[in-house]
Amino acid sequence: MGKLDGKIAVVTGGAKGIGAATVKRFVEDGALVISLDINLEQVEAAVKEVDPSGKLAVAMKCNVGDEADVNAVFGSIIEKYGKVDILVNNAGITRDAMLHKMSDDQWNSVINVNLNSLFYCCKAVLPKMREQEYGKIINISSSSAWGNAGQTNYSASKGAVIGFTRSLAKESGRKNIHVNCIAPAMIDTDMTKAMPDDVADMAVMLTPLFRKGQPSEVAAVASFLASDDSSFITGECIQTGGGFIMA
Repeated sequence: MGKLDGKIAVVTGGAKGIGAATVKRFVEDGALVISLDINLEQVEAAVKEVDPSGKLAVAMKCNVGDEADVNAVFGSIIEKYGKVDILVNNAGITRDAMLHKMSDDQWNSVINVNLNSLFYCCKAVLPKMREQEYGKIINISSSSAWGNAGQTNYSASKGAVIGFTRSLAKESGRKNIHVNCIAPAMIDTDMTKAMPDDVADMAVMLTPLFRKGQPSEVAAVASFLASDDSSFITGECIQTGGGFIMA
């Protein structure tokens, strides 16, 4: 018996990195997982690797920055499966630049994907969660929420995720809906691989555990928050960065 048996979970940005690791962990825990990503080919490949049978993991294309697309996709999910028990808002992008060189598009695209998507996806699942008086919403923030040079757009979006999480937790607690977030730091993903080597090396040096984290380690925290093991936890931001935030 898995601790997520019988649960329907949706993970955004599920094609790779933390999203793909979370899909894998939830499947191992017994959930039926719908993995969403804007790149259908990549998310289908990731899902097939986790569950070749297609019975426990399903890939769907979704642009989480487009409200109409989100409503259509989540509507079809709820119509087919009858509910969504768990939502992981993981999709995110970076468009780094110093503020005085940042374009409107760099700002707006990051805010749209990293923050507006939470508004769209949570609005899509909340009516059903409130009706069933059960839900687990897990939002992926970042250690960059505490500020990072060259990332005013990303830091603003991820800081807002924490405030969004706490506010929604206060609104939803009476309906037994738990809303929490995770703030990873240096995790071994394509996003951090794209960083200049000297910047990545410095981040590792500032991490007390002196290494990058693995996506599976973030997925383990998501698994805890998605399960009944976290039955009295809501409105929290769990830092998952090897102590990086203490530097």
